[in-house]
Parts: sequence; C-alpha cells; structure tokens
Amino acid sequence: MRSLLQDFSPSTVVAGFVAVLVGYTSSVAIIFQATVALGATQAQTASWLWALGLGMGVTSLALSLWTRQPVLTAWSTPGAALLASTSGLDMPEAVGAFIVCGLLIAWAGASGWFERLMDRIPVAVASALLAGVLARFGLDAVASAKTAPELVLAMAAAYLLGRRLWPRYAVPGVLIAGVITALAQGRLSFLGIDTGQIFVTPVWTAPEFTWHAAIGVALPLFIVTMASQNLPGVAAQRASGYATPVSASIAVTGAATTLLAPFGGYAFNLAAITAAICMGREAHEDPARRYTASIAAGLFYVLVGLAGGAVAMLLAAFPRELVAAIAGLALLGTIAGALATSLKDEAHRDAAILTFLVCLSGISVFGIGAAFWGVVAGGIATLAATFRRPRP
Repeated sequence: MRSLLQDFSPSTVVAGFVAVLVGYTSSVAIIFQATVALGATQAQTASWLWALGLGMGVTSLALSLWTRQPVLTAWSTPGAALLASTSGLDMPEAVGAFIVCGLLIAWAGASGWFERLMDRIPVAVASALLAGVLARFGLDAVASAKTAPELVLAMAAAYLLGRRLWPRYAVPGVLIAGVITALAQGRLSFLGIDTGQIFVTPVWTAPEFTWHAAIGVALPLFIVTMASQNLPGVAAQRASGYATPVSASIAVTGAATTLLAPFGGYAFNLAAITAAICMGREAHEDPARRYTASIAAGLFYVLVGLAGGAVAMLLAAFPRELVAAIAGLALLGTIAGALATSLKDEAHRDAAILTFLVCLSGISVFGIGAAFWGVVAGGIATLAATFRRPRP
C-alpha cells in the first residue's frame, strides 16, 4: 500500500492550488457584498475569510484522508448572493440563521434522504449536469481572449504542447506560462500587498435566534445550498467515477457550518467546479492518487484562511483573464468526458442534452440555480421517455 507522500506529485499540488485560486477569485467579491449587507465591521469581514478558509480546508482534508478520494468542499456561492440581497437583518440574527442552516444540512446528511434522492438520478443526467455547469468556464476561457489575446494564446499553446509532451504536467505548464506572460506584460504585481495585516484574529458574534431570520434566511440558504451546490457536487463525484459516501460528507459540512457560524462560516457544501479540477486526468493520470489534489487544496485553504487579511490583495494580483484561462483549460478533459458519458446511452440522450442546455443557460428561478432546474428538466424527459400506457 502506497504512503500519502508517495501519492503526491507536482501535478496534484498544482491542481489543488488552481482549485483554490479559481474558488476564491470567482466569488470572493460576493462574500464582501454579503458582509456589507449585514453591517459587518472590517474585523468581522476578515473573520469571515478566516472561518471560510479554515472550514473548507479542514473538511476537505478530513474527508479526502478518510475516503482516499478527491472530496473538496466550498462555501455556498448562491448562499452568499442571497445574503448580499437581504436587508433589515443584523449580524447576530444572521449568525443565528447560519446555525439553523447548518443543523438542517447536517440533518439532510445524517438522515440519508439526500443520498436516496441522488441515487434516483441516471448517470447520463448527472454527467450532463456536470458538463453544463463546467462548460461555462470553457466559454469564459475563450471569451477572455478578446481582452488579453497574447496571454490566453500563450496559455493555450502551453496546454496543447504539454498534453503532447508531458501530459501529467500540462496544467502546471499552463500556470507557469500564464504567470511568465503576465509578468512580462506588467499585469502581475505583488507590491501592493500589506504584509503587516496578514494574520487574522477571529471574531465571535453571539447568535440571536428569531423566527423571521429562520424563515427568511436560514430556510432559503439551506435550499439553495442543497439544490445549487450539493446536488452538482455529488453529480461531479459520480460522473468522475467516485463513490464517495454522500450522507457522511453532507453531515460533515453541516457540522462545520454549525460550529463556525459565529465566526462567519455561513454555509459549507460539497464543491463541484473546483472539485472537478482535482478529479480530472490533468490532476493525475491515476484516479486513485487524485485525492492528494484535494488534500493540497485543503492545505492551501487553511493557509489562506489564516492569512485572511491579505487574501483579497494577493488574489487580486492575478489578472482576470489568467484565472479564466487556467480554469477553462484545466477543466477541458472533464467537460469532454462528461459530455461523452452523458450522450453515450441513446435511451437517456434527450434527457441528457436537455439537462446540459438548461445548466449551461445559467438561469435562476426563485433564487435556485440552473443546476437544479437542469436536473428537473432531465427528470421530466426521463419520465416521458420511460412512461408506458397501461394495456387495455
């Protein structure tokens, strides 16, 4: 049996770093908007970054080490958007709502009902869901060539060359090429980072439990986290061929939410997009060793959480086009594999393509994202295809 250190490789470490980079840069601004909406102080905002980084890091490390599979967690991005749109709620009431949400997530995992629901989704529909969620990042990578053609083309060339000459290290090569090109263009600088405010002191906010916060915040936060985050997260695992224990993983994220809520850990869930970076062949050719990519990501998350005061400035140093290109290129193999799996079975092909298109559209209804509605569309199409009239 191989040791943990033997399973690590440069490609898995880089995959973990890219996952964290994409996770933070894609939605950290929404976290700041949420803290502003709740009237958080500067110290409380830094505490949120501390709690979120620590929560994602510890849960990713624990679940990946326990299962020996690439299990990556994340904060609830649609949940942050929901919080950013709230009004008339102060921080103690919000913390009380976070704790209620955490207890609901833990119950959803411990009771097993969410896993039973996921077991009813066909593999073709789950793969189409994953492809639809990830395809947006591929499109963003192509679109970024409009504003930074030299940077994106250099990274694309490094990817194609890497896939031909050193497949295991194609993504590290892309990251190196992007950083070198950005430095040469003068678009990457770390001089503005305030090293005097790196480490964070967590701030405890005593919870206040109210009915209007429980109904108006906790329940919607629970629904969007389960439907828009955990559902595609489980689909990503299964589409990649991993039989991760769903109920236990969901319960762990709920427990982490409950414990870290007073410090700003408003909602944790299974990751989909960043997890796909750790579960793809670009992380490692051997699927059994890809769990070290999520372990590396967990370590990076912990470091970023502890240094929450400087994380925004550090990540802001990377050009937007570089992040878009590295995410899109790192996910190419996963997108292609998910599409191939979803369309392979002719019996589920209509359901799969409907799921893919709805997820790709990015629609949101009642605050619930496209991933959920894609599964609804695929489920209806599956029922229509398998429905048989009773014989007279």
